[in-house]
Amino acid sequence: MSQEMAAQASAAPVRVGRAVWLSAATMASRLLGLVRDQLFAILIGANRFSDAFVVAFRIPNLLRDLFAEGALSSAFVPAFAEAHGNRGADAAYRLGNAIVAVLLVVVGTITIAGVAFAGPIVRGIAPGLEEHALAATLTRVMMPFLLLVSLSSVAMGMLNAQQRFTAPALAPAVFNVGSIAVGLGLWAAGLPPHRAVIGWSIGTVLGGALQLVAQLPSLRALGWRPRLVLARAALADPGVRRIFRLMAAAVVGLSATQVNVLVNTFFASHVEGATTWLQMAFRLMQLPLGVFGVAIATVAGAGVAQKAAARDMAAVNATLASALRLIAFLNVPSAVGLAVLARPIISLIYEHGRFGAADTDATGQALICYALGLYAYSGVKVLAPAFYAIDKARVPVIGSVLGMVSNVALNAALFPALGYRGVALGTSLAAGVNYAVLAWAWRRREGTLGGKGILVQLWKVLAASAVLAVVAWAVQRGLGGVLPPRKTLPRQLLLGLLPVAAGGLAYLAAARALGIPELQELATALRRRRTPPAPPAA
Repeated sequence: MSQEMAAQASAAPVRVGRAVWLSAATMASRLLGLVRDQLFAILIGANRFSDAFVVAFRIPNLLRDLFAEGALSSAFVPAFAEAHGNRGADAAYRLGNAIVAVLLVVVGTITIAGVAFAGPIVRGIAPGLEEHALAATLTRVMMPFLLLVSLSSVAMGMLNAQQRFTAPALAPAVFNVGSIAVGLGLWAAGLPPHRAVIGWSIGTVLGGALQLVAQLPSLRALGWRPRLVLARAALADPGVRRIFRLMAAAVVGLSATQVNVLVNTFFASHVEGATTWLQMAFRLMQLPLGVFGVAIATVAGAGVAQKAAARDMAAVNATLASALRLIAFLNVPSAVGLAVLARPIISLIYEHGRFGAADTDATGQALICYALGLYAYSGVKVLAPAFYAIDKARVPVIGSVLGMVSNVALNAALFPALGYRGVALGTSLAAGVNYAVLAWAWRRREGTLGGKGILVQLWKVLAASAVLAVVAWAVQRGLGGVLPPRKTLPRQLLLGLLPVAAGGLAYLAAARALGIPELQELATALRRRRTPPAPPAA
């Protein structure tokens, strides 16, 4: 390893070993999520019934992203970390219990309102949807999911703020297990799509409950006990006020992202199956986003919150730069691989049961467009929480609003020409706008964000990813010419897995030849994970 690589590796503030472990736990959850999506495709396919489910689930899911895993997570983790570090565990848990009590009242009220007004909400966000009545019914079934995952998000925040990442990372896997169990029962019963989709919605709520319950033992082991009191003294806590203040700004900022999703739904609902194609493609794009981007952002975010509370801005900048380099090293080749191998990957995962070859082609085109925004999505997940940690919530708000405006304008311009593909492309370009605003604002405020080091590393990653693209494409074309043309599971496995493996090995070889330091960091972290600790001296 060169001196430059050694210096960067030794100075990298993000704990790569912890990020690797968190990525592995998240990978298990994402793979189970793919199994869940496979069952959905087999049971229901891509049609007006699947569109009804996607629209119905989008309503509580959007509110979850906005209030629970979005605004609340961004505001709660730094406030809880500061309370825990400066005032002790008891004060931090009082803060957590106060937030839980508020959530039960506020989110509970929103849940009831969603059940009551499901019909008008569905008509408003998806006017072109054919199965309005079914979508409204499914919305009423799934609205309690919002409250369950909101409480789960608070538990996740308390654990992450105390550097406990395993249970929160595995909790989504438990959600997927519950959904899969219900899906297998529906498949065994042989229900038609319009009935299977109702059972699938019930399984979604069950999975949300399991996701919350899975984190409670770890919290209890750390000393947390539920004491839910909406007393004036508890709500007057400085930490509570800080969370409300940051949440207000975060809701405004994140609402722009949710507006983007609603705009996408509005356009896509006019083409039968398009809402499902976009959802399936976005889920695949979220695989590397969740496994690498969210894992690195979670570890870096916890570190940034602690270092920002200690007013150590040099350490904050070093952590962000290290996280962005890791994201580029992992997610740029992921995006290239998804774009080059979109069709064989989708065929292997989804093209079974009621999901046909035409659906595979349509989903593949959407995935190519979504993959263009993968790096920007990951970068936003790293940078946005950093602004909240230093009490500069206005910047991510501005970035989100500009991204929203860009998305609306791009969708309006691209949909008439590209159809649902324009929706995916507009979303990716809007994510790039959001990321550019955050990166520019941080460098303007702090004067550094890795500087030329990040740009040089990014160029090397792009060069190695180009090697990946050529090798993966060549292997796919070669296999396509040799294998029998009839669609079989062995053919799908070979076309979906061998080009991925070949491209991945080519990328690692190119990264080593180009001297990308993150390769050595990851290798060292993996060796450390495999090597047992030395026994204590006699």
